[in-house]
Parts: sequence; structure tokens; C-alpha cells
Amino acid sequence: MKVLGLSSHFHDSAAALVIDGRPIAASQEERFSRRKGDSSLPIRAASFCLERGGIEATDLDAVVFYEKPFRKFYRIVSTSLANAPGGFRAFKGALHSWFESKLWIKSEIAKALGVPLDRVRFSDHHLSHAAAAFLTHDVPSAATLVVDGVGEWTSTTLGRLSRAEGAMVYDVFGSVDFPHSLGLLYSALTAFLGFRVNEGEYKVMGLAPYGQPRFVPELRQLIRHPDDGLFELDLRYFSHDRSVTRGWSAELERLLGPPRNPGRPLRLGREGTEFQRCADIAASLQVVLEEELLRLFERARELTGESVLCYAGGVALNCVANGKLAREGPFSRLLIHPASGDAGGALGAALAYCASHGIYRPAGAFSPFLGLDVSSAEFAGLTFDDSGSDSGSDSFQRTQSEDEFVEHVAQALADDEVVGWMQGGAEWGPRALGARSILARPDSPGQQRRLNRMVKHREDFRPFAPVVLDEWAEELFEGLCPGRELERHMLATVTTRKAWRGRLAAVTHVDGSARVQCLRPCDGPLLHRVLARFHALTGIPALVNTSFNDAGEPIVNSLDDGLRSARRCGLGLLAAYPHLVRPAKDPVPVPAESATLEPSA
Repeated sequence: MKVLGLSSHFHDSAAALVIDGRPIAASQEERFSRRKGDSSLPIRAASFCLERGGIEATDLDAVVFYEKPFRKFYRIVSTSLANAPGGFRAFKGALHSWFESKLWIKSEIAKALGVPLDRVRFSDHHLSHAAAAFLTHDVPSAATLVVDGVGEWTSTTLGRLSRAEGAMVYDVFGSVDFPHSLGLLYSALTAFLGFRVNEGEYKVMGLAPYGQPRFVPELRQLIRHPDDGLFELDLRYFSHDRSVTRGWSAELERLLGPPRNPGRPLRLGREGTEFQRCADIAASLQVVLEEELLRLFERARELTGESVLCYAGGVALNCVANGKLAREGPFSRLLIHPASGDAGGALGAALAYCASHGIYRPAGAFSPFLGLDVSSAEFAGLTFDDSGSDSGSDSFQRTQSEDEFVEHVAQALADDEVVGWMQGGAEWGPRALGARSILARPDSPGQQRRLNRMVKHREDFRPFAPVVLDEWAEELFEGLCPGRELERHMLATVTTRKAWRGRLAAVTHVDGSARVQCLRPCDGPLLHRVLARFHALTGIPALVNTSFNDAGEPIVNSLDDGLRSARRCGLGLLAAYPHLVRPAKDPVPVPAESATLEPSA
């Protein structure tokens, strides 16, 4: 059975191809279009998936969209009528996109791909999320919890998935409907703190460790707990049910003070500053979110009786909460898909369709490297002169062996060069896992500031993640999750041991935490070799591992993307086996919105 899953028309459009239950290819549209958060129908990503699978669109048994648009449209109409006359402004703002394309998505997909209308199917939004987490792990049954902004109607779903010979069985035990939503609560506070919704939530998470949770009592007022053990929002503080431009009301401003002006940079400084107030709100939000998620975990355990939880939805990308919940929650195993947001719904929809026909992914570890491959054919398209430079003055070298390549890269890192790393298929999901990464020494003085300002051109308070040799993880970090399942894909934060914080200063956040990737040879053989050689040269079995992209752009996809980004970021070396490139410098000034560090008194 050949099934293409699609997600689009909100944010992070994506396509995924599944053949006989096995994921073959998956990618977000933004990787090809180079428009961050691209929400258009993912035609480029779909074409890539079909090419990777060696099939034509006409060979597909089904194309499955990740949600049901008419059900979502009904929710928008109903909400607008319920909030009349104020709700009509939001409804009018949404009408254009709905009547232009969203309501006709079935025919749009059929026409774009050249498939019959009857092969275009629809999944449930939260089922797509839950299936992505469940069907990429080898468990016979599990509790499921989906927490996001909103699907068609639902923002939170507690259920159970189980494998059966005839078809997968999905039981729902409880749910929370729009406008009550933990995801929308977090997004409203993200906008309140001056960041862009559906992009800035991870900035709020990174800001939180700089703050003190002094606003916890105020934020607890935003949530009520009915008798069903779930939650409701106190809608006096929100306006997302009647406004498309702002998610909070004047009541929230009376509670927390004025929102931050997004046009003014955050300046890390003394207590009493705007930065500190925002950090304190972020810290308080993190505490309250973790409290609510723990309640939901406990309720899911009580309702399902399962010992394993498959957790999904955009909120499942909060790696700080994930680590705490894995260690302190009621489940023996916490399983999260690397692309747990809406993009991952494309793969979940395709997997769920196969499972509905009794076709499951073959046993074995799920690989997230489902994207575009970097190949020597791309290098063949470049023209180099006798000095080993192309027309852009990039210095080029082809190594003669894997040993030579590993030695060059490890030595460059030991010499404190910043290296762009491109190997194999691109990662599925928002985390750099060693296929499209920027690597650097973790112990260099001022490395975090250097990478934020001069390489990534972003806010100074943003942390960086480490990649560590799996066999050294316990030595460097404490609080690792059972089996290190979440740490394979950077889905949980842990604590850097005090003895290592000096040598891991660039990847240890202000509170001592780190969003670690534990690397085994099977997860990235070549990167594992480079890391092992770097360890031999420096005594440090870890590196900075951040996504290979500049501020405001998607993670690089092709070699051409990598070369452009390497020039803009001022990287010392671009490594794509067996090739090494010294990029020409094309420095980018630090953007005005980048935060400025000011030493605390």
C-alpha cells in the first residue's frame, strides 16, 4: 500500500510517503521553498517524496490530508456566531483564505498531484498526531495524549491506541474543546512577551531560565479545573475566540502589566528591567504549563491503565516540560515523535491510514533522516578553478578517505572553527540531529555569545544544545530519561553535572540545563567518528550542535542552501563527505531585534 500524507494551510506544511507501513520520505515544504513556516500546499515536498519512493502520483493508493477542513470551518462559524457581534470581525478575516482554498482542499490536492478525487482522504487532526507518536514506536498499545493549539474542534485529547490484525483501534476517553487550550494559552503569552506566534514559543522556553516564577499565582488564575479532571481557561483573560490579531484581553494586562513592545530589543540586565519582567513571566508560564501537563498525564494514566504514553502535538516540543514529565510523571515510558507539531501530522495521517487496513511499520527503530540527501552529484554541478575555488571564491577539497575527512573536521573543531555539517537525508522535525547541523567547541570562552551574534544573528539569551557520545552521557549529564529515548532526538532537557559545566559552558543554559542529543554510532556513524576523534584531541566528548540556518530562514536542505548559509554565517568550514569547503565570507550584520547582553550588577 502506497500512501502520501499531507499537512498544509496553517503553518509548517509537509508531505510524507509511507509504503506498506514503512516511512520512506518526509519533509516540510519550507525546506524546498526557503520560506520559513511555509503553509502552502506542499507540492515540492510531495514531489520529493514520490521521487524518493520511485513512484508516480498515479501509483498512490491514497493521499491523506491530516485533518478535516469542513469540521474546522464549522467550528469557526459556530464560534463567530456565539461571540456576535464581536466575533464577526474574526470570521470576516478568516473568510478569504477559507473560500480561496481551504474549503476546496480535496479538489486542489487532486488537481495538483493528478490523482482521482476518490483517492483523497481525510484524517482527524488529533488522530494524525497520536498515530505519528504511536506508529513510529514498537509498542502493542499505549495511552495517547495530544496537546496543541487546536485541531478541528479539540485542543487536548486523552485516548489509547492499540494494534489489531484487522485495523488499529483508537479509543478516546476525554477531550477539551476550543476555545479552551493550553497551546493557545502559551501562544497568547508568547505574543504578550513580544514574540511571533507559531515561531516564538521556543524563545519563551529559552527565556524562562533567566527568570523567577513570581507570577505563578497570577497565571494559575487563568485556568480552572472542572470535575472531569481536565481544564478550562478563564476566558476573561483571552480573546482568541473573537480576534485574529490578539490572543489576550485587557484583563490579562491588568493582571501582568503591559505587553512587551516587539519592536524594542530585550536587554539582559539588572533586576527590575523589562528583560527581567519578561523572563519572570516566562518562568512562571513554564511552571504552570508543567503543572497542567502533569495533571493530564495522571488523568491519562488513570483512564487508560496503560504504562506507556505516546505524547504528541505542538506542546510536546516543550523539551523542558518533557524531561520533567518523563522523570516525575506516572508512566514508565514517554514516547514522542521528533516532528510532534503539525508537520508531523502528515506522516501520522499516512501511517494511520495504513494501520486502518492492518498494515503496520516493520519492527525496528524509527529513523528521522527522511529528507533530501546531499550527494556528490550536487558538487559536480559546481565549477572550480585550479586553486580549488568556485566562482564565489569558496576553497574546495575532496578527501580521499573517510579517515582523512574525519581528521580534517575534528581538527578544525579542536582549533575552534565553526563547522557546517551536511550528511545524508535531512532531519524530519525542527531539531538538528546531525544531518544539517552547525558544530563548534563547547568550551571556548564566549562561544554562546559568538554563535548567537556572529553566526546565527539572533537574541543573546538563546541557548545552544550539545551532542554527546552516548557512552559518555551519564558522565556529563544527570536526569537522563529512562532508556535515553527522548535524548536521541533532543526532546528533553537534562542537567549538566557541575564538574563539566566549565567545559560545556556554551551548551549549558543559565540554570544548568541542556537539551542534549545522545549520539550512538547507528544514529550517525560519521558524526560519531568525528565526535570520538574530537574527544581524543580535546578530552571533551561533546560538541555544540545547532541547526544549520541563519536567523529567519529554514534549516538548509540542499548543498546550494548550505553554501549560501555558510557564507552568510561566516562559517570556517562546510563538511559534506567526502567534500570540504572553505566558504567565502559574506557576513551579515546583527539584526536590530537581537538582544544585547549587559552584565548584571
